[in-house]
Amino acid sequence: MKANLTPKQLRILQLIRECREEHGYSPTMQELADALGVSKVTVFEHVNALERKGVLTREANRARSLSMSDEVVLPGERQPLTFPLVGRIAAGYPIERFENQDSLSLEEVFGPRRGQRGTTFALQVEGDSMRDEGILDGDYVIVERRHSARNGERVVALLPNGETTLKSYFTEKDGTIRLQPANPDFKPIIVPECAVQGVVIGVLRRY
Repeated sequence: MKANLTPKQLRILQLIRECREEHGYSPTMQELADALGVSKVTVFEHVNALERKGVLTREANRARSLSMSDEVVLPGERQPLTFPLVGRIAAGYPIERFENQDSLSLEEVFGPRRGQRGTTFALQVEGDSMRDEGILDGDYVIVERRHSARNGERVVALLPNGETTLKSYFTEKDGTIRLQPANPDFKPIIVPECAVQGVVIGVLRRY
């Protein structure tokens, strides 16, 4: 979405997006005023103008309810990558053909879930240690940046020796960490501790 915005209005949108990405919630009017060095009344005026332009919404009587339209693209940002979603394809039995004019946004599928603090990033896989999990050499994994994981989740882990690896995460009874490959040709990595860099939430493959 493109709208005729003033520099102050663009800055307000940038501050809202930065706050939501870093903290998982929107800034208050006073926080916006402090960041911009203007009065709270001035911020209200800009926010009201942004609401009229359809790029911002808020709920009455809620301090952190500012929300940007999903279609807003700020300067320096790329338009989210989308593909036409024209239906479903059966991998088992055939299903009835149908038309669908929806679209698939990779940002919506793999981006941070609403209200969460994490950000996402991509890594290209080298090696076949996760082959039996369907993660192959050359694939791209989409990773949600997190510093903890549940047993069984596939993680990007920083090992004590400084190396990083993609494995399934398990905490053993003795407190050690087992990083389990999904290929019998590879042995589990057992370490006293490791730093979780993120959790895999998707895989992309190009044929």
